Amino acid sequence: MFVSFEGCEGVGKSTQLRLLKEYLEKTGQHAVYVREPGSTAISEQIRNVILDKSNVAMTEMTEALLYAASRAQLVREVIKPALEKGELVICDRYVDSSIAYQGYGRELGAGLIRRINEPAVDDCMPDLTVFIDLSPENSWRGHRAADRLEQESNEFFDKVYNGFNREIEASNGRIVAVKPDIDKNVTSQKIISLMRERGIIK
Repeated sequence: MFVSFEGCEGVGKSTQLRLLKEYLEKTGQHAVYVREPGSTAISEQIRNVILDKSNVAMTEMTEALLYAASRAQLVREVIKPALEKGELVICDRYVDSSIAYQGYGRELGAGLIRRINEPAVDDCMPDLTVFIDLSPENSWRGHRAADRLEQESNEFFDKVYNGFNREIEASNGRIVAVKPDIDKNVTSQKIISLMRERGIIK
């Protein structure tokens, strides 16, 4: 099974992935953990180019193609082989991020981003996508601009959030919005319950 985690910046996604990993390890359930962009030697190099704050001249299309290139490498090198062995793969961001960030945020269009990513994902789509549903104005993003994307305007992140919501409506239940609680452990239990209901974990 293949599960991806999505959300805007500063919604506690990394914390939830860590808590899920702790639960799975505690209960003896193995999983392969990957992040996007990254998790292969080539994909990590692409990640550095995308997020480098000095790359202010990067065009929207270059950004979209770099994400797709990183994804193509990760799918071929890690995700597909793991799924073929019957392993659970948990991915921190996947193609839905490209659709929301580049399709809606950069206004390249969701259709174009899907076409770019069709060969990259190679028919490898998540069985479940957990969207941590916190709007940009309510997020814990603060004022840190650790990378090039985090420097973007509030207007950009509003477009991304609206894009995610449009994709949820069109996903036929694949993408499930989980409202985070102030207590991170309550949120974690919501996610674990959802994954149990879908038969992904025990």
